[in-house]
Amino acid sequence: MNTAKPLILLTNDDGVCAKGLNELLSMIASLGDVVVMAPNAGRSGSACSITPNIPVRYSLVEEREGVTVYQCTGTPVDCVKLALEQVLPRTPDLVVSGINHGDNASVSVFYSGTMGAVFEGCMKGIPSIGFSLCSCMPDADFSACEPYVRQIAGRVLEKGLPEDVCLNVNFPALKKLKGVKTVRMARGVWGSEWVSAAHPKQEKCFWLTGSFTNLEPEAEDTDLWALERGYVSVVPVRMDVTATRAIAQLKDLEAL
Repeated sequence: MNTAKPLILLTNDDGVCAKGLNELLSMIASLGDVVVMAPNAGRSGSACSITPNIPVRYSLVEEREGVTVYQCTGTPVDCVKLALEQVLPRTPDLVVSGINHGDNASVSVFYSGTMGAVFEGCMKGIPSIGFSLCSCMPDADFSACEPYVRQIAGRVLEKGLPEDVCLNVNFPALKKLKGVKTVRMARGVWGSEWVSAAHPKQEKCFWLTGSFTNLEPEAEDTDLWALERGYVSVVPVRMDVTATRAIAQLKDLEAL
């Protein structure tokens, strides 16, 4: 591995065989040496979960000039933790996750295994980016994402990110994109989240599903607004989730 080149850690939550991960690998391979540590199967919706009660294993999948690919039995966060502490020769210059099959806009960022890996990299002080496409199809077309992935990742490698900040980048599922909008996360909510199904033992059984409602459809500074109009949405996400404006309002708790 060339120590003069940037070192990039790549992961995802759709699994090491997912098209989005392998397309992203091709897009960023020229930016530096890339080590992939990805789940051995899909881990969608795993958020920031870890595997505390059973052993986690990893194995080599492929090795070629400038690219090493591993698969891991754990979650996306496990993948990042394991790579940083046990696999990589040094701290990477960039952590990249995706490209996710399905968007992670608005409140979906809280459920996303793709972004869970990004948060882990950011908490470790490493510039970190999550990329997602607004299509859940296994054979989704990622070609329109390439120039934006390279430009955004290249910019972060060159200039870094503010302390305690990572990026949540989402792409519309379109052949041609209008450009980039740096925006905020839209307020939204998931509802009607369970569908009952038959069970062979006659027990109650439910599938997680849901419908999403944008709570501020008229706002023109959100990720959902940008995506609906054909723009790439870039949301800077801060890891310190303290509601600082509420501290003064809750000072009376100190008298309890």
